[in-house]
Amino acid sequence: MRSNWLFLLLLSGIALSGSSCVTKKKFKSLETELAQANKDLGKCGESLNDYMNRLSVCEQERSRFQQDFINTQSTLKIREEQVTYLQGQVEDYKKLRDKQLSQVGDLTSLNKSANENIRETLSQLERKDKYIVLLQNAKTKADSINLALAVNLKSVLREGFDDTDVEVKVDKTVVFINLSDKMLYQSGSANLTPRAQEVLGKIAQIIESRPDLEVMVEGYTDNIPINNTCVEDNWDLSVKRATSVVRVLQKQYKINPNRLIAAGRGEYNTLAPNDTEAGRATNRRTRIIILPKLDQFYDLLNPTNVPK
Repeated sequence: MRSNWLFLLLLSGIALSGSSCVTKKKFKSLETELAQANKDLGKCGESLNDYMNRLSVCEQERSRFQQDFINTQSTLKIREEQVTYLQGQVEDYKKLRDKQLSQVGDLTSLNKSANENIRETLSQLERKDKYIVLLQNAKTKADSINLALAVNLKSVLREGFDDTDVEVKVDKTVVFINLSDKMLYQSGSANLTPRAQEVLGKIAQIIESRPDLEVMVEGYTDNIPINNTCVEDNWDLSVKRATSVVRVLQKQYKINPNRLIAAGRGEYNTLAPNDTEAGRATNRRTRIIILPKLDQFYDLLNPTNVPK
């Protein structure tokens, strides 16, 4: 770059000294050489930039390879530690195996009475295993029945009812249906609405198809106190509401009353805080719980039902 500037200064001096020293043709040739030199210089600059970019890429690659190498070393160290740990585990298992083999060898020297005790113990363990399998199969069967029951309920309640008014859930060993109070009852009373008759009729169809199950109806209220000529307090209101539902299931839809349970939970066992209208509306509900009869649970726990 510096030589080019010197060359320009030289040309300028020559030009200033007069055309007598340098011919026009010579001057033109020098200008051409200068232009070519500048062009070559530009190419050198481009090449320099290209090499600088390549150097940057190489530096990045080198940094990445270094990091990969560090990561690989770290992984290798972890693997070595795991191998060492597993080798220790293998040694422990070998010792345990040798000890068990020794104990088995000792068992062969036991007398006849000891051998009989061992066989009896094994027999008891086998019966316990069968009992556990029985309970597991019973639970699997119960889960399948509850799932099918919930699907059937959702199917019959799908049409014509808002999801906020009717909710079907499976909880552990039971299926329950949450019904909002605004759909079931007239405000502040246990009197059922025409809408309640419709939804209870659909639920009764499913209940009637499963005579081996019991039905518990639970009434819930919010925490706003109530006291009038018909209702003493929230406990009273929740019980009356549950009883109203049970009466309809028994008298109108012919559900066996031996299968029905009415219960009031008052303002307790809330689903949401009672400090907002939305929360109180959520808590004012009636829950219909479909559950196995208690004697069925007792049968499951009876060891005499274990298959021989």
